[in-house]
Amino acid sequence: MNNIELQHIKQRYNVVGNCDALNRALDIALQVAPTDLSVLIVGESGVGKEIIPRIIHDNSPRRREKYFAINCGSIPEGTIDSELFGHEKGSFTGAIGDSEGYFGIANKGTIFLDEVGELPLATQARLLRVLETGEYIRVGGQEIRKTDVRIVAATNVNMQKAVSEGKFREDLYYRLNTIPIQMPPLRDRGEDIVLLFRLFAMQMAEKYHLPKITLTDEARQILLQYKWPGNVRQLKNITEQMSVLSEKREIDAETLLHFIPRDQDSTQLATIQSGGSHSYESEREILYKILYELRGNVSDLRRDLNNVRKQLEESRQLNGASGFQPTPSTVSNLPATTSKQPITPTRTIEQVEDAVAEEISEPETLNLNDIGKQLVEKALERNNGNRKKAALELGISDRTLYRRIRKYGLDKD
Repeated sequence: MNNIELQHIKQRYNVVGNCDALNRALDIALQVAPTDLSVLIVGESGVGKEIIPRIIHDNSPRRREKYFAINCGSIPEGTIDSELFGHEKGSFTGAIGDSEGYFGIANKGTIFLDEVGELPLATQARLLRVLETGEYIRVGGQEIRKTDVRIVAATNVNMQKAVSEGKFREDLYYRLNTIPIQMPPLRDRGEDIVLLFRLFAMQMAEKYHLPKITLTDEARQILLQYKWPGNVRQLKNITEQMSVLSEKREIDAETLLHFIPRDQDSTQLATIQSGGSHSYESEREILYKILYELRGNVSDLRRDLNNVRKQLEESRQLNGASGFQPTPSTVSNLPATTSKQPITPTRTIEQVEDAVAEEISEPETLNLNDIGKQLVEKALERNNGNRKKAALELGISDRTLYRRIRKYGLDKD
């Protein structure tokens, strides 16, 4: 592709930049567009991966057909098969009619699967069949359907690592990765950073009728040396902040540093730690830890209740009457956590012993599934059934919470 064609594509899709890696990605997209080969776009979050599938579709023989961009990470695991492949009427609660699904509606067109690395393994198997044979079956159906869809996928996940860890099917990875396209991170694009800053500053000035902001030489160097973990999206946000909040129209180094976050050496999520050193590798280990802590609490409670029973027996023997009512001073000597209901002076020994026996009947062993189910139930109860808030309280994703609800049968309530 010559330079004139390249500039035409950049102007049409509002692509700013001249770095070699970006030009190479655009060149590959235009070369592969006339074919039906699968494309996998790899790059960090915020680099602009969504531009490539649009360029591929608009320059392909399918350009007059439908184009769908689907974020696989935003669809709950329990409904993603229905969204992609459709469902039959009555196949599940709420299926009041037939649904074609994206693969049925987009026949002859193009589907862009963003965050494809987030797909569940069961859905990956269905997708592999579509890629290899063009066949799929609706959720709850038996009829084999055919579709002719061009698939372009994108991910910010290290796919080879995901394959080695068993989180992504190896055969699907190689099927999607027929034509790989690598989108460069912003920190590797050099002077493109300054060009993008000028574009965003000009857009803000025109949209809100503000004086355009500029950079001093020192600020420009800071802009070029910063690592930009959020890539183009982060640069745009910071430029918009400075356009609105900065009193100075010429941004110097000191002003710029007020808007750029510090200590951005890593974009990895923080690991869950206990005791300042141990990190858990899975949710299972976390649940095991909760289990052992709860068992310890139950043991302590049972020991306190046994002490209460002994004190009550001694009191009954000393007073020689089964209907003895303990005085307030006797009650004050009892442990505070002996029973779920406080012992009052009007209760008889038989009533107290019944309460003690009820507490001691706590099972000796706790099942891990029961603990997990109780945690989910309590979180949903505290948040009045709001699953998003419950997932946030439990420290898990919405998709994981939906999976737990279905596993424990809580969706049937």
